[in-house]
Amino acid sequence: MKTKQLLLLICLIVLGKGTLSAEGYLKTDGSKIVDSKGKEIILRGMGLGGWMLQEGYMLRMPGTGTQHSIKARIADLIGDEECEHFYDQWLKNQMTKADVDSMAKWGFNSIRLPMHYNLYTLPSEKEPNPATNTWLQKGFAMTDSLLSWCKANNMYLILDLHAAPGGQGNDTNISDRDDTKPSLWESEQNKQKIIAFWRKIAEHYANEPFIGAYDVLNEPNWTFEGKHKNGVEDQQNKDLWKLYVDITKAIREVDSKHIVIIEGNGWGNNYNGFEGPSDNNMVLSFHKYWNSNEKGSLDGILKLRDKFNMPLWLGESGENSNKWFRDCIALVESNGIGWSWWPLKKITGINNPLTVQAPQGYEALLNYWGNGGEKPTKEFSIKVLSQLTENLKAQNCVYRKEVIDAMFRQINDSTTKAYGANLVPGRIFAVHFDLGASGQAYYDKESERVDGKAGLSGGNKSGVYRNDGVDIEMNTDSTDRACKYSVSSTEDGEWMKFTLDVKKKSNYAIQLRILPSTQASGLHLVFDNKIAANTISIPAENAPQWKSVSVGKVILDKGKHTFKLMIDKGGMKINALSFSTIK
Repeated sequence: MKTKQLLLLICLIVLGKGTLSAEGYLKTDGSKIVDSKGKEIILRGMGLGGWMLQEGYMLRMPGTGTQHSIKARIADLIGDEECEHFYDQWLKNQMTKADVDSMAKWGFNSIRLPMHYNLYTLPSEKEPNPATNTWLQKGFAMTDSLLSWCKANNMYLILDLHAAPGGQGNDTNISDRDDTKPSLWESEQNKQKIIAFWRKIAEHYANEPFIGAYDVLNEPNWTFEGKHKNGVEDQQNKDLWKLYVDITKAIREVDSKHIVIIEGNGWGNNYNGFEGPSDNNMVLSFHKYWNSNEKGSLDGILKLRDKFNMPLWLGESGENSNKWFRDCIALVESNGIGWSWWPLKKITGINNPLTVQAPQGYEALLNYWGNGGEKPTKEFSIKVLSQLTENLKAQNCVYRKEVIDAMFRQINDSTTKAYGANLVPGRIFAVHFDLGASGQAYYDKESERVDGKAGLSGGNKSGVYRNDGVDIEMNTDSTDRACKYSVSSTEDGEWMKFTLDVKKKSNYAIQLRILPSTQASGLHLVFDNKIAANTISIPAENAPQWKSVSVGKVILDKGKHTFKLMIDKGGMKINALSFSTIK
């Protein structure tokens, strides 16, 4: 190749870096989603819950969790002007290019944006002329910015109307519905506004190939037949299917290219009465929470795919332990179904990729909102809430590497990886067991939430530090604060695996820092799949105190080693293991 040609090629590569082109518009091909070259695309996405639309549980807000009620409580503390400033900062910091860059690096190829209609248009009751729609630039500007960040990372953006005019269901929190006003289904003006909304959105993004699809209505949950209030028992759902036809028709007036995604009633899963797609570029979405990941758990939705020859998309799932995450994603991908998880971040939660740290003083605000009493001062509240908006930034969040490991690497890789350095000689914290799947890195008898009732206690019961199935709590050892957390609620037969980095060959003495139980307990260690010693018995104590217990010796060569801490008789709490050379 000539020098000038080579230099030109290098310049083109450099100039093109970060501005990759999608392979045309996504579209349906029978039961698959494909790109313009006909290549099947499995969407692996994350929903941005809490950005344009807050839900109370994401802020740990007591009582009603609708965004308008949250906003009212904040305004009561700091006044309307400061409240507006708080929300401006919230929208600015909760989602940034750094978040999108991170998601791309972790392995996501798409983002689902839950939109609140009131960032794009006025509520029906505030329209100066009920026959027209006032369009607001703020929502479009935010979406345009997000789209530019997605483009820079070669990711698809799926637009999802999470809060529809009037609200689309009786689960008011998810749509910010004010139940003192007409719902979407009770107001013709609201219905016309949602149709106009989607026409406007489609017109704005008609020529954007990085827009992956229009998810036109999140989790409708309304009875049209006087049955269960959330629509799970309705048999026809006629009003829902008609609205989808009307919305799709409006979209196609200005945009013939993008996929339209529809969701069933009853939080996205009741497809009773559905007679087939009204458009040849349509996808069925379903949502999956707190249920089994057994093979037959998808039978109902798979039958719809086969009947109508339409693609499926798991539009929302998450809020569980890593074992459930891994099993669910493996299940849907094995059936050729893409997915979008929920949500990217929330305050103090461990089952999301990013945790927003609660600022100092936040508990005082939550306590006032929940229990009343002395009202925090305006100055104090402004300081706390201002720090909260700073903590929203990606660089200020806690990254949950075990969540991402479960969602991506573990799907096709059964090996384990060291959670931390785990240097020997040295001290190994019990909560630093390996990254890996249940049954490979650890075993816990209740490692996931199977349903929304009896299974709610599954996974890490205390909900701190890690989202794996092992139970972890704040360390109560007042004399040893090196690690803030301890393994707790141990049961017979449970275990944890650790990968060690041994710096020199030696004979090592091992000590365990434990809190005994009021019942006798016991454990043993297995090094490189060989039992190092018989069960170490830990006597019962009437008033248990933290102590260090010798648990044997082991000769280890320099290099990588593994060991398992096997719980023969549960009850004790475990903080750390110390490896020291024997001279």
